Amino acid sequence: MSTYNLKYESIKELPNSGLITCQSPSNIALVKYWGKKSVQIPTNPSLSFTLKNCHTSTSIKFIKKERFSFEFKINNQNKPEFIPKLDTFFSRIKDWVPFIFNYNIEINTENTFPHSSGIASSASGFSALSLAISQLEQKITGISEIEKYTKASFISRLGSGSASRSLYGPCAIWGVHEDVKNSSDEYAIEHSSVNHIFESYQDTILLIDKGIKKISSTVGHDLMNNHPYSKQRYHQAYRHLKELITVLESGDLEQFILLTEKEALTLHAMMMTSNPYFILMKEGTLSTIKKVWDFRKDTKIPLSFTLDAGANVHLLYPIDYQQSVMDFINSDLIVFCENQQYIC
Repeated sequence: MSTYNLKYESIKELPNSGLITCQSPSNIALVKYWGKKSVQIPTNPSLSFTLKNCHTSTSIKFIKKERFSFEFKINNQNKPEFIPKLDTFFSRIKDWVPFIFNYNIEINTENTFPHSSGIASSASGFSALSLAISQLEQKITGISEIEKYTKASFISRLGSGSASRSLYGPCAIWGVHEDVKNSSDEYAIEHSSVNHIFESYQDTILLIDKGIKKISSTVGHDLMNNHPYSKQRYHQAYRHLKELITVLESGDLEQFILLTEKEALTLHAMMMTSNPYFILMKEGTLSTIKKVWDFRKDTKIPLSFTLDAGANVHLLYPIDYQQSVMDFINSDLIVFCENQQYIC
């Protein structure tokens, strides 16, 4: 689907008012996206798991007005610090959803997990908001379900790149790859060809640090522009995505662990070798990683980790080992979690 086909077209009269509520999950990239070619266009393709239990629910209440305006709340509380990012988002999507600018919009959102702590709350937040906007377009124009989700993925990318992947599951791919049919830099596509073992794969998130990151992902992406190892990294990501697609289909857990852990460590290696360099991992992050390696070696249980752009650790494992992993968390890892908290 080309961006031309995503243009808004309607001769119908706009509804005067209404309320739409949509829910969208977060996601965790297995092949990481780090770096941008232009406005929200990735320098390499990425592949993610969808985290259905970590989601954002967003309501938009719209009333037709002569001048566009919006209000933003989290849990019914005004959050003015998010207004600049939303201003940027609305300015970017104006040509694609012009109808929205005929309204006053009240946006209220709720997360099931902490924002700004490396669990991609911006991904679920922008994808839920974009889905609500696309649902309004569907109401006006009658676009299909496929078109609605593609449009939502497209405009959500203009708020948060990884948000484009949150509309699909169990996996999603965002970014052009020569071996992935219909892949695009402008929106994500569903990747559903996975072995049965990955259909119920578990992700338990250890909240090592729930605070706001000192370096934003936007700043980190920009630092890849002059990074000495950026080209090698982009080539690695292309290769890893192709290899991971094969692994997801075959169910090869040994290769899955090798690829996903290497991707996680490469992401943070890019941060630690940029100029200026920075570290988002905490002592508890490193201690957890070592404990996971020792546990896997001693028990032969295929427990692995991945990291997002933050300190928190995502523990990945087949559902058959859930009780063993939970026992391990509570006996060995909970001490590294802030307020002894984790999310399943």
